Amino acid sequence: MTSLADFPITRRWPATRPEVIQLYTLNTPNGIKTSIMLEECGLEYEAHRISIGDPEDQFTPEYLSLNPNNKIPAMIDPNGPDGQPMGLWETGAMLIYLGDKTGKFLPASGAARYHTIQWLMWQMGGVGPMFGQVGFFHRYKGKEIEDPRPRTRYFNEANRLMRVLEKQLEGRDWITGDYSIADMAVGPWLRTIRVNYEAERETGMDALPNVQAYLERFLARPAVQRGILVGA
Repeated sequence: MTSLADFPITRRWPATRPEVIQLYTLNTPNGIKTSIMLEECGLEYEAHRISIGDPEDQFTPEYLSLNPNNKIPAMIDPNGPDGQPMGLWETGAMLIYLGDKTGKFLPASGAARYHTIQWLMWQMGGVGPMFGQVGFFHRYKGKEIEDPRPRTRYFNEANRLMRVLEKQLEGRDWITGDYSIADMAVGPWLRTIRVNYEAERETGMDALPNVQAYLERFLARPAVQRGILVGA
């Protein structure tokens, strides 16, 4: 595609500033990862709210044309590689892309780069799926299920993951030492356990001092505070 107008999604969500990044999102923990990164990097962008509860949004042909997996967020950079517009989905890919585009919050090479990506993958493969199940069984429809085994399993696995993080944060302010895309991936999910799922006690998060202090540092960042509001 050679211009933003070539993307079908822009017909449903027109760009008023076609020269800047177009972000299609909602203020879920996954959604705010990318808006926080955009805010931290100081990149200009235009946000379009996608309702995940409305089939008229996330399952429309226009949205599926950009993200066939029908999840949020997704984005289009009108100034992508070689100056060509590029669409992208999956938050891990988006964070790596923006880190490489700006040279911020992701080391360009060496061991530090792969350690950062390692913890990003840890969030995507473990924290997100397991914490999401905590929300389902503790706060949403799954709480109606009488069998305690699914709930117990996900609470225990969330606690195990948090204890991994507790150990990693010993003597560190941020996961890999310097603030990075790994923190932007993990922090929103910890916030969700506290604010949306109200499951700090059930997951053992309330008993982990390093994790608690880390979340407070994360939430105190001005760019985080702005990013959380995007898509609300």
